[in-house]
Amino acid sequence: MEQYLLVIDMQNDFVDGSLGTKKAAAIVPDVVKKIEEFDGTILYTLDTHMENYLTTQEGKNLPVVHCVKDSKGWELNKSVKEAVEHKHGKRFLKETFGSKELAEYLVEQNKEHEIEKITVIGLCTDICVISNALLIKAFLPEVPVHVDALCCAGVTEESHQRALDAMKMCQILID
Repeated sequence: MEQYLLVIDMQNDFVDGSLGTKKAAAIVPDVVKKIEEFDGTILYTLDTHMENYLTTQEGKNLPVVHCVKDSKGWELNKSVKEAVEHKHGKRFLKETFGSKELAEYLVEQNKEHEIEKITVIGLCTDICVISNALLIKAFLPEVPVHVDALCCAGVTEESHQRALDAMKMCQILID
């Protein structure tokens, strides 16, 4: 049986860039350690926007340019990048909060080899982590989905906790 670690959007803009927070920067060592010690398959996402971001639905609601493809802010945090590359992580670009492509990939992997457990970590708990965890739970309802709260950070500590509580109500296990 297979195990997967999903590393969500550990990009410069979310760690210490245009949407970065002290809490996001503080989880980087724990995220790197989790990746390095994980015995299974690593998948990671990159929030990916184009130059026209501010004209998109998301850009109108969150008017802060971030994660523009091929910019420094779009790149993974250096320490996280080294860790996922060392473990041969597979990359998924996503234009929305949740990655349908990632969920569909996991469904196909589960058909080939039953997935024992999926663990989700990264940024931001209250936007992209919750979106991907719920999407994966919808696509794979019988696979246990875990979120490691110590390897996640939200926009605020309050919204981080609300997201964890919401995921818990949807039978996502909070570690």
